[in-house]
Amino acid sequence: MPNQQYIWFDGKFQKFEDVKVHVLTHSLQYGSGIFEGIRSYETKGNAAVFRLKEHVDRFFRSAEVYMIPLNYSREQIHDAILATLKKNNLKTAYVRPFGFYNDQRIGLDVTGKKTSISIAAIPFGNYFAGKEKGVRCKVSSWHKINSLILPPQAKASGNYLNSIIASIDAKVAGFDEAILLSGNGYVAEGPGENVFAVRENTLVTPSKDADILLGITRDSVIKIAQSMGIEVVERQMHKEELYTADELFFTGTAAEITHISEVDGRVINKAKMGPITKMLSSKFSDIITGRDKEFSEWLTNIY
Repeated sequence: MPNQQYIWFDGKFQKFEDVKVHVLTHSLQYGSGIFEGIRSYETKGNAAVFRLKEHVDRFFRSAEVYMIPLNYSREQIHDAILATLKKNNLKTAYVRPFGFYNDQRIGLDVTGKKTSISIAAIPFGNYFAGKEKGVRCKVSSWHKINSLILPPQAKASGNYLNSIIASIDAKVAGFDEAILLSGNGYVAEGPGENVFAVRENTLVTPSKDADILLGITRDSVIKIAQSMGIEVVERQMHKEELYTADELFFTGTAAEITHISEVDGRVINKAKMGPITKMLSSKFSDIITGRDKEFSEWLTNIY
């Protein structure tokens, strides 16, 4: 970490290395926390957080699903995120708000257990660094959780065990990333990314019926594509549509827009980033860094 870094913890800043929770903390033992992933970017003469309001709203929706009392308002968390970036003098960064049961009493019952919120911000670059020529994916044998098992619309810590095991499975097999199918066999998403395909100049992405997390970057790409006159269809996708797509890419807060070069050994578009993916990626990059004023309402200035 460059210089001294700080984490916002229950309303106060603590040094990065001084933040401590007990090894028996409920959310460490049982995965009962909720979190967000948020990006900030350097802009001309300033820095800005991308779609801060939408991320804070989803953070609170996740807490509502799991009935976790956060003890802070949306406005307080919104302001604390900006304050954390300022305190750490960061521009291009990844921000992680985390709400959790900070209680070391053993047992699943959360009644009366203390809750805490931490907000960390760290310098952050390309999530798929070294994979600029595209990521090689494997359709996982592990299926995506659904609402009969755990609520996929909540960004909860425990949900991501599903993602972790799929990711391990893909990497052990020599691939860069996994793609999970829904319980009924349709394409769902990556471990931490939404999936888009281009078919005959139409953008296709799994609908919420596929048990996906409705990603904020996903929503952004849909709106950007529509503003550029690109037809967008949200529907169930068969696995084989991944193999025959003209273009494929991931979207996500960390992944941004990352093109997929291969799925299960099938090379997509000669492993090159396709023209629509390239156009969307360029437009997205210009928006998040303030070079393109369309969708400027998505940026919240830090300084």
